Amino acid sequence: MSAREPSELIKAARVFAEEDLSKTWRLLSYTIVATVVVAGVALTPAFGPLRYVASVVLGLLSVRFFIFFHDTFHKTVFRGDSKRAKLGRALMRAYGYVILCPPQIWADSHNYHHAHTSKIVGSSIGSYPLLTVGMYRGLPWKQRLMYRLVRSPANIALGYFTSFLLGMCIRPFLKEPKRYWESVPSLIIHYGLMAGFYFFFGLETMLVAFFLPHLISHAVGSYLFYAQHTFPGMELRGRRDWEFTAAALHSSSMMDMSQLMHWFTGNIGYHHAHHLNHRIPFYRLPEAMSGIPELQHPGRTSLAPKDVWACLRLHLWDAEAKRMLTWREADAQSRDRLAAA
Repeated sequence: MSAREPSELIKAARVFAEEDLSKTWRLLSYTIVATVVVAGVALTPAFGPLRYVASVVLGLLSVRFFIFFHDTFHKTVFRGDSKRAKLGRALMRAYGYVILCPPQIWADSHNYHHAHTSKIVGSSIGSYPLLTVGMYRGLPWKQRLMYRLVRSPANIALGYFTSFLLGMCIRPFLKEPKRYWESVPSLIIHYGLMAGFYFFFGLETMLVAFFLPHLISHAVGSYLFYAQHTFPGMELRGRRDWEFTAAALHSSSMMDMSQLMHWFTGNIGYHHAHHLNHRIPFYRLPEAMSGIPELQHPGRTSLAPKDVWACLRLHLWDAEAKRMLTWREADAQSRDRLAAA
């Protein structure tokens, strides 16, 4: 636990929760220029196989754009009533429609996630569900199967279809059409753009310059979101024991990456710092980690294959051992219980 009381730690984090609007716009401008240049390569048949490299880079640039969107709806960047701030918010709202992430459902689910992350009950809204071994055993087989599917690598890799198309657009609209009406324009804009790329440039260019970048960015984003709250050494608590700063420090990871990947992912790897205070702009998260001692010893993971596998293997919380178990460990535990009965 932190050496300081939670209220003192929260107060210390506020120091870093100030936006430099000029810097926000400067960083966004660099991202836009990079996207235009790389998109030019993806759209030009003369570049041949290099277009597929550009497609991957476009996907990573889309991840970076998403961080601006993410921070905008945390009211972290593009704050205030100036024309520049309003323009930034309008651009990010439009971007949400394009990527199948309607602003209202994103804001509702993501704000809930921040208020309940890593609670044993209630953490599944806006996040991947987490169950204890006992809770999982008590489910009907169909719900156990669904839990396994939702937490599977295939579901993460296909995040474009599962998390965004279905989870962010279709399902919320069918459940509450009046509140989540933005799903309709999002679907029209996204697939209208896809049809436009196909009509004007042909199938290959549509795939390379539009569909594959979205497929890549949504898969990367889905994995980042998974590993930010499922990693070796994480904690999961019941509602009575849950506390906001403990959830930030012990239930949110630090993802070690190269400087280039930190740039593409908008420093979201400093996720424990983000959860301590979501009003810290993404470009100040490293500064916050350096300036707050309690943030300097987080649970760590990375994009190295062994660390990715270590995260993807974890699925059930053992309340007695206070650690996450793999399916194999949970199954072995069940067999031992049956043998002892």
